[in-house]
Amino acid sequence: MKALRQFTIFFLVICFSSAASAQSAIDEMVKDWERAKAYTKEYLDAMPADKYSLKPTPEMRSFAGQMMHLTEGNYGIASAAAGTQSPVAFGSLEKSADMSKETVTKQVMAGYDYVIDALKKMQAARMGEEIKMFDRFVTTRGQAFAKCFEHQTHHRGQTTVYIRLAGGTPPQERLF
Repeated sequence: MKALRQFTIFFLVICFSSAASAQSAIDEMVKDWERAKAYTKEYLDAMPADKYSLKPTPEMRSFAGQMMHLTEGNYGIASAAAGTQSPVAFGSLEKSADMSKETVTKQVMAGYDYVIDALKKMQAARMGEEIKMFDRFVTTRGQAFAKCFEHQTHHRGQTTVYIRLAGGTPPQERLF
C-alpha cells in the first residue's frame, strides 16, 4: 500500500511537471513570436515607402509581396497547427491591389497577432497530436508551429537584400 501511494505521488509529480514543462514551451514560443513580430516591424519600417514595389529581378516577388507571402504562411500554417480555419485565403494577400507600406504593415502585424493568439489558446497536451498539412505532410501541431516560425524567418531574411538594394540598412539581429 505504501509503495502504491509513493508510486502514485511520483506519477502525479511527473505528470504535473510534464504539463508545466509543455506549457512553459508554449510560453517560450509565444515570446519568440512576439520578438519575431517586433523584428519584422523593424524590417517593414526600414524599407522606404516608395520602395515596397522593389523587385531584385523581374521574376522575384516585390518587398511587399515577400511580406504578404510571409503573412499568408503565418495564417495558413498556424491555422493548420491550431486546427482552425484561416481568416485569410491563401494567395489573397499577395494579390492585393493595395501594397502600400501602411497596408502591408497592418496586414503583417495582424498575421503575427493571429499566430500569437493561436499559441496562447493552444492546450499543451495537443502540441504532440499528429496532423496532416497541405494534404500531404504528417507532422505534430508543435512541429507545424516550428515550421511556421522557420517560414517567416526565411522570408524576412530574404528581404535584407531588398532593403540594401533600396539604399537602406536592415535591422540588427534579434536572437533574444
